[in-house]
Amino acid sequence: MSLGDAINEPSKKAAIVTDCCKLVDDEVSDKGGLTGLAVKAGYHAVKGIKPGFIGEVIDKLLPEFAGKIDAIWEEGKAGGKPGSHFVANKSRVADALLSVTDAKAKGAKSALVRSTYEKLRGSAKKNVEDAVPRLSKLLEKYAG
Repeated sequence: MSLGDAINEPSKKAAIVTDCCKLVDDEVSDKGGLTGLAVKAGYHAVKGIKPGFIGEVIDKLLPEFAGKIDAIWEEGKAGGKPGSHFVANKSRVADALLSVTDAKAKGAKSALVRSTYEKLRGSAKKNVEDAVPRLSKLLEKYAG
C-alpha cells in the first residue's frame, strides 16, 4: 500500500487530519526567538481566517503531500525503517513538501495567506526539517 493510499483510507483520514493539526500546533508552539515570534504571529493570523481553516487545508493537501514524499517513505520501508529513513532525509522531505505549498501559496485566493507565506518562506525549510521527526512518527502510526 502506498503512503497516499494509507493516509487517504476513509477510516483513518479524520484522525490523520486531527493529528496533523496537532503536529503543526506543537511545532509552532515550540518555536522560539524572533523567527518563532514571526511564525507564531503568521500562524495565528492564518488560523483566524475561519474556524477549522488549518484542518481544511491539511485535508486538501494530504494527497499531494503523500504523492511527493511517497518515494522517500518507500525507500525507508525497503530498508525496514521508514521513520528513521525519513528523518535521515529530512532535507529531501522538506523540499518535497514545500514544493506543494509553494505552488498553492502562489494561487491562494486569500491575500493574507499569500503575504504570510511569502514572509515566512525564507525560514520554512528549516522549520519543516525540524518537524520531520514528528511527521515520521505520525506516518509510522498510520502507514507504518
